[in-house]
Amino acid sequence: MDVDALRMDFPVLRRTFNGKPLAYLDNAASTQKPESVIQAVSDFYSASYSNVHRSVSSLSMEATQLFEAAREKVASFLKAKAEEVIFTRNATESLNLVAQAWGRHNLRKGDVVVVTEMDHHSNLVPWQQVAREAGAKLEFVPVTDQGELDDSFEFPEATRVFSFAQVSNVLGTVNDVKAWTKKARKQGALVVVDGAAGAPHGLVDVFDADFYAFSGHKMCGPMGAGVLWGKKSVLEEMPPFLFGGSMISKVKKEGTTWAELPAKFEAGTPNAADAIGLSRAVDYLQRVGFSSIQKHEEKLLKTTLDLLSDVPGVTVYGSAKARTPIVSFNLAGAHTHDVGSILDANAIAVRSGNHCAQVLMDRLNIAGATRASFYLYNTEDECHRLADAVKQAQMVFA
Repeated sequence: MDVDALRMDFPVLRRTFNGKPLAYLDNAASTQKPESVIQAVSDFYSASYSNVHRSVSSLSMEATQLFEAAREKVASFLKAKAEEVIFTRNATESLNLVAQAWGRHNLRKGDVVVVTEMDHHSNLVPWQQVAREAGAKLEFVPVTDQGELDDSFEFPEATRVFSFAQVSNVLGTVNDVKAWTKKARKQGALVVVDGAAGAPHGLVDVFDADFYAFSGHKMCGPMGAGVLWGKKSVLEEMPPFLFGGSMISKVKKEGTTWAELPAKFEAGTPNAADAIGLSRAVDYLQRVGFSSIQKHEEKLLKTTLDLLSDVPGVTVYGSAKARTPIVSFNLAGAHTHDVGSILDANAIAVRSGNHCAQVLMDRLNIAGATRASFYLYNTEDECHRLADAVKQAQMVFA
């Protein structure tokens, strides 16, 4: 993979800060966009914009065709059926959709909902709230000292739902979705997979789960385009999450019937432009090749871990065997925001704080961490720049 050539596809990477070239290492939060994605969104608004599914005009039909072609592309990416692909704003909305539409309709007092100690708030909090309303109990799969899910955990007999992260957004740990799904299925549980940190690395497969959620902006797509994949049989049984235009079949004074999938869960005017942009991002990543991307990421991860191991006072969290290129660490005597500020002065963009994973922070007995996360356009030189800047911070706080 020619990373130098590939970087030219991303306009923002040409920027400088404080006289230094930008090293964007905040990819677990959101990724940068290639020119082809930016152009796809611009082209839609410039030449093909119209409300979809609403008119017999040529322009509207063209917009509808582009929108539905985007759905087909995402479905192909997931090896799923297009009618099972629902466009949302992001993984957060996708997970809330399941918790609200399925959870409120099915959970009862005495039921158990299982999540994990490494889950992002967007998966944990919706289930916490719905379980509380239903009188159900929330239980957590523990995280080991290595940063992996504890496979000795036994699901209670009353487990109705198991919702968990495919990949930890803090530790980079890749969970064995197939194995955990099989284990939860023994209790007849519905299985929901938060794939927000997995899909960007090509770790997509609907497996045997019932739902899979991810965000386009974490995989070179625009903000505002998320996806929920769900099994048709489960989606058909669920009531809608939002009500209004486009998601109805008939409306009478006496009541309303719902549209067929996926329209049933896409009320109102959809974000067609960003869905189209997401489909172009899928094209781009598939053209580069996920196997090549993964090999490149493995090299960046190893280089970074080796370099940081030589910096006194640095503690890196997580040592799972299977992991994505996420490195969360702390520097002794330094607040994570101060470390982030020193890195920023060196034009290195990282994330500092609790990473929307406060339960995991409690498990690790820390308030937060500095997180460097890599993607296909990052370089080994940027790994060295990161390590040098952390050394600079270490000298300040030693």
